[in-house]
Amino acid sequence: MTIHSLPLGAYQTNTYILENDGCCVIIDPGFAPETILTFLAQKDLTIDAIMLTHGHFDHVGAVEKILEVTGCSLWLSEKDWQQDADPASPSFYPLANHNLPNMHFYAEGDEISAAGMTFTVLETPGHTPGSVCLLTENALFTGDTLFAGSCGRTDLPGGSWTTIQKSLRRLSTLDDALRVYPGHGDSTTLAAEKQYNPYMR
Repeated sequence: MTIHSLPLGAYQTNTYILENDGCCVIIDPGFAPETILTFLAQKDLTIDAIMLTHGHFDHVGAVEKILEVTGCSLWLSEKDWQQDADPASPSFYPLANHNLPNMHFYAEGDEISAAGMTFTVLETPGHTPGSVCLLTENALFTGDTLFAGSCGRTDLPGGSWTTIQKSLRRLSTLDDALRVYPGHGDSTTLAAEKQYNPYMR
């Protein structure tokens, strides 16, 4: 497995492309679908699935175009899909209640096979009700739950500080050797976050 990171859009959301034997999985295609599709073409990669760590606009903005062009499957949490849009900020959950082609819901403990890789779903609510982390091999994709030295906001619609604290405590029980790939910023290790991240203590 080769992991490519594309920071895209005004929020520099990390879109991850996990390459394996000519196929790939995309995690959180937030912006710039043409940039992502061009990257896939240059690498001669066939996309098997899109997986979302949560439903916020900056992590899903390129989903519909990529689905339209490739016909791949889409995986996300039903809890974020069911979120009602905040009338003051209707764009927070742009995929909410939209019936998209090849859409599937995953939940705690599910093991999803795609592109020859297996992903274990860990529900880590707090940033959003449906936030998940995705674990494959020695890589943990944390979305906006855990960052290098920090954690996700909880002051947005659907957020909960008490809940994200529980999720972070859960992540602190995982293997120190895991490499953490967050939704924004640099990758890190779980060992480093346990030692230095004040929100993991």
